[in-house]
Amino acid sequence: MRKKKNADLSRLSYKKFTLQQVVLQFNLKTKVSDAFFDNVIPQPPSPLLTEILKENVPLALAIGTEKAKSELIVMPVLVEVRKSADRKVSVFSGIEFNVEPSSGLKGICDFLISKSEEQYILRSPVITLVEAKKGEIDAGMGQCAAEMVAARKFNTIHQTDVRQIWGVVTT
Repeated sequence: MRKKKNADLSRLSYKKFTLQQVVLQFNLKTKVSDAFFDNVIPQPPSPLLTEILKENVPLALAIGTEKAKSELIVMPVLVEVRKSADRKVSVFSGIEFNVEPSSGLKGICDFLISKSEEQYILRSPVITLVEAKKGEIDAGMGQCAAEMVAARKFNTIHQTDVRQIWGVVTT
């Protein structure tokens, strides 16, 4: 029976993880906090991003797919993040992130942000993962958490010590 369970794990991809599975399999703890962003200073969007979103949001909502929302809403925001970081981070969309396939940490991530200027190759440290979901946030929590575990392992493999990895699930 144990071999079958491990064989099942090897076929998992990020999308198949629930939050409960990730917490149990990787011995994690969750924390709920209303004060999570208390020390974050909000940054207003640039006039360009405001104009882009004014045009793109109604279109993305009318199309209604994860792909449309990713391309028309999330990516312009991430491009702005990269620009505000003086292009010292790289943004990747829809790339394979096969870190530890034997434990299910494999598959395609909607978006990854690396604290590296290298844009052609994913380099460590991976610092942020973003999942764009069509429906409920809960459906993407397990996927995002699994990708965050993979990012931690990826950074360790590449001998990059990062204190925090951020994950976002958005509708």
